[in-house]
Amino acid sequence: MISFQKAKSIINEHMFELSKETVPLDESIGRVLADNLVAPFSSPRFDNSAMDGFAVCSSDTLRASKKIPVELKMVGISSAGSPYHSKIKSRECVQCMTGAIIPEGADSVVMVEDTSGFSDSKIVKVMIETFPGKHIRMKGEEVNKGDILINRGTTITTNELGVFATFGYGKLNVSKRPKISIFGTGDELVDPGQKLKEGQIYNSNLYVFSDLTEKAGAEVINRDVIKDDETSLKLFLKEALLHSDVIISSGGVSMGRYDYVRKVFIELGVKEHFWKVAQKPGKPLFFGTKDNKLIFGLPGNPVSSFIGYMEWVWPVLKHMLGEQQKNNLIGVLDRPFPLEKAKHRFLFGKVKNKNGKLICSPTNLVGSHMLSSALDANCILNSSPGSGSLDVGKTINFNLLPWKTIE
Repeated sequence: MISFQKAKSIINEHMFELSKETVPLDESIGRVLADNLVAPFSSPRFDNSAMDGFAVCSSDTLRASKKIPVELKMVGISSAGSPYHSKIKSRECVQCMTGAIIPEGADSVVMVEDTSGFSDSKIVKVMIETFPGKHIRMKGEEVNKGDILINRGTTITTNELGVFATFGYGKLNVSKRPKISIFGTGDELVDPGQKLKEGQIYNSNLYVFSDLTEKAGAEVINRDVIKDDETSLKLFLKEALLHSDVIISSGGVSMGRYDYVRKVFIELGVKEHFWKVAQKPGKPLFFGTKDNKLIFGLPGNPVSSFIGYMEWVWPVLKHMLGEQQKNNLIGVLDRPFPLEKAKHRFLFGKVKNKNGKLICSPTNLVGSHMLSSALDANCILNSSPGSGSLDVGKTINFNLLPWKTIE
């Protein structure tokens, strides 16, 4: 059995990023950006009007008011896509629509509401004094050409999608999605919806693994429950080793009579890096490699599997995708957290923001089979080995479950 820190170090040595591929913009949601995206042009691309009104030289509006308006000659129209190309002179103005290019010689826009309005008249009465830059969106005030718009490693959402489209990106380079094979072992496992016979239990872990894999941005290519039979297990794993980037098992890595998984992994040429880790829950944890494939053998107990996936597999998938990993957060306990003398300890918990402090409540359900402990959880609390417990008011590390928020 190795320490938690040593196991982390070994896995870190074997992590790698996958290559990239190009996808159409409308297929990019949920993918991870593989390159920094730079602005191909400034935004705005040109000085343009923020209002419907008149482009003027601000010095011509000195002391203008409703009682004593300034009269200017309207010499043309500038609209979005149809700019006015001549230079305006003193005491001239151009009718200017929202988004239209500001004509040369103008340095301000007067809203139509502050004038005599749009009409066929060539004389416009300006009823307000203005100043340079008023109601003008200046070239590059949002983004300059060559600026980084979005950093590599960003998961693309609707927020990013609109920016890509605004800057003309019809295709994007994204990280390839890791291909994942997941399986469980045991004659006792039955899919939900079927009737249980004596000694049988429902298969929950593979449903959890599948959802977590999709949430992480990876792709499940194989999922199966393998009976306690070495031949069937070998057939599945031979196929998985050919086509997967990561293989994840649930159960079969402990000391039971029918726990074949570790044995079969090794027979198929998988190099074992460790088998047991000083942690609770989830001491039976296998990690191996073969031909740039990463293999995780997680325990069968549902809490051990869930927490094991989040602690060991999730960070690996995120690294493969090139995503930046978030560090542990720190909160304050409002109830004791039980420690293990020689093991790293994990528990589901609930963290809340109370007056600017992150307050953590560990679950009362501590059994590795008690998956209902995850129902109200939004985080996984963890602590290094120690005696007794961490008392109320002590600080504790936690990882927020990525699909949850802090209230």
